[in-house]
Amino acid sequence: MKPETRNRLIAVGAILVAGAALAWIAFGNIGDNLVYYWKPSEMVAQGEKAYGATVRLGGVVVPGSVVWNPEHTSLSFQVADTHAPTAVRVTVKSEQTPPQMFREGIGVVVEGSFQSDQVFRTNRLMVNHSNEYRAPTDGGMPDDVMKSLSQADPQKT
Repeated sequence: MKPETRNRLIAVGAILVAGAALAWIAFGNIGDNLVYYWKPSEMVAQGEKAYGATVRLGGVVVPGSVVWNPEHTSLSFQVADTHAPTAVRVTVKSEQTPPQMFREGIGVVVEGSFQSDQVFRTNRLMVNHSNEYRAPTDGGMPDDVMKSLSQADPQKT
């Protein structure tokens, strides 16, 4: 065998091995590592298929639904697609302290699983907020800043 032919075969073999390794890394068990994002209406529409799968559920915290028990560090609230009163709602339960910016009417993304008792149990709670900075006015008190933040439009935060 000529040296040129031998070198070509080695190069082709190396490329095939590298390509196979890259394909295995890229596509091997990728389904086990995916976390899907659903809205409450999409998750409820899935029915029993939604039970047990790890997903991210995104929506708006329904006003009047937040129940925080600091003694047991448990949080319960409902998430809906929109602010509309007829929107599909999903009850969410968490055993974590909520983020400081968590409140009614704010957009949230929770990661966890939907159970057969129609409750979404989460181990991760994230709030959607803008990165807009509001500087205090001259002579303004910190209480005034907190009051303005709490009255901010939930759609913008």
